[in-house]
Amino acid sequence: MNLRQISFLVLFLPLLFNSCKEEKKPEEQKIHSKFQLDDDYYEFQGFNMSDFDIPVMMMLPDETANIGASTKAEVIHTEGDFKWELYLGSNFHMLIDDWGDYTDMVVSRKKELQELDFYKIKYLIDEKDFILYEQELMPKGLDKVSNSVGVPHKSYHVYAEKVIDGVTYVFKSSDEGAEKLIIELMSKSIKSIKPLKSEKEA
Repeated sequence: MNLRQISFLVLFLPLLFNSCKEEKKPEEQKIHSKFQLDDDYYEFQGFNMSDFDIPVMMMLPDETANIGASTKAEVIHTEGDFKWELYLGSNFHMLIDDWGDYTDMVVSRKKELQELDFYKIKYLIDEKDFILYEQELMPKGLDKVSNSVGVPHKSYHVYAEKVIDGVTYVFKSSDEGAEKLIIELMSKSIKSIKPLKSEKEA
């Protein structure tokens, strides 16, 4: 190998490796990387749900989040029931279901969404136990809804599962969904959920 060949390798091999790395980047990124949840919980406050039979701490938006949120969360739950409704003002409405030892709830939900005839579903975040999606009413489904529904009609939804003390809980937005900002904040609340230590563990 002469000096010219060595110079060629020294100059062009790094460029070749860099171009290969750059080509791989799009494959590694998720398709819906435009929508990302940050880790900033500055406008949130902790909410202990153990008083409502769910042993978790969750971060909820406070009054500075500019969503018309009340400073106090309201939880509707009948003792012994498997459903909860969490309200924070008039816009933030989260549903929680206890599914016992069932698993793969997000997988099941995605199958349900796939079977919807009149909606186009676009996943903004698609993870094994967490999905955030945009739901758009397709033109062929417009005659199935009331005249009050505008065209185009888009709503945003979140659906997640958390296993806490061996029990699977589903945390989700209401069926009607909400505007993007509300669902983003709700998603951050769900992502913040941490199990509380039991008295035995403490």
